[in-house]
Amino acid sequence: MIRKRAAGLVGLALAAGALVQAEPATAAPTEGPGFCQLSLGSTTSEGDLILRTMYGVTPPGASPSRWGGKDLLPDNQLRVASGIGTQTNADQTGESRRQYVVLGSTLNLLTYTVNGFWGEVDPATVKRTAIGGGWGDVRYLESSRFNRGTTLVRQNMYAVLGDTILRWNVVNGTSFAQKTTYAGFSAVKTMTLISQTATYDTFLASTRLGALYTIRIPLTGKPVVKVVRRSTWQGFEALVADGITCGDNTIVVGVDKETGTPYLYEFGHANGTATVIKALGKVPRTFNEVAYSRIFDDNQESAQLFGE
Repeated sequence: MIRKRAAGLVGLALAAGALVQAEPATAAPTEGPGFCQLSLGSTTSEGDLILRTMYGVTPPGASPSRWGGKDLLPDNQLRVASGIGTQTNADQTGESRRQYVVLGSTLNLLTYTVNGFWGEVDPATVKRTAIGGGWGDVRYLESSRFNRGTTLVRQNMYAVLGDTILRWNVVNGTSFAQKTTYAGFSAVKTMTLISQTATYDTFLASTRLGALYTIRIPLTGKPVVKVVRRSTWQGFEALVADGITCGDNTIVVGVDKETGTPYLYEFGHANGTATVIKALGKVPRTFNEVAYSRIFDDNQESAQLFGE
């Protein structure tokens, strides 16, 4: 649905700024535009979800902001959130969504159903399943599912806590097992998932001093860390990446939460300091939300990220 969702928004005015109500779903073109796109979910302090699509053009564009659901979470409880996985309903009339969120100090799985792909959330379906406590100081959270054809190979949860990156195997969404820890990452400010394979996940990570790294975390063995840039990236409290519409490239939005300013970049295939980064510029929006998440197809036939 990433391609359908992104392509369906191309006809909207790129610079429209007002938050608008969701409209009924319409048929999407069979061919998408010739530029990268990022479907972004932004969650407010009141627990409301705002949907936007970032367009990888120069200067960058953005769809109108749309409500993706109100009161999905309790007020002033959200700390961090994972990506938002979507699945088309069996009757093809809407979609279900799932996302991991830390509320206070408790990790939860948030699930709900949407009537129409850009329609209204069915409030009766909103469910928050508590998984466990002790998550209050986590500063990054993400889930990665790798599929081979119609077979789910693995699902892992990642978190950054103190100087440690943690990884779990996830079974049936809420059962975490085989925790692995990797120390030495106290400098990491935030990360974003850019690559998924059967044997490793790769993240793009920024540090408090402004460096940018790739961190490849294999299923066995130690992480492989490579410098991408040595400075200037310290201003972003959030990074969100996607590459499903980009071929070998990756589109990344960096959000400066202190000023509410988002900037868009297009990355070539990650290759240490040789990685090509094209700065597209400031996105014509002001972001004031708590958490920012990639929206992606969460099924066993969806494409995987291939940023490294």
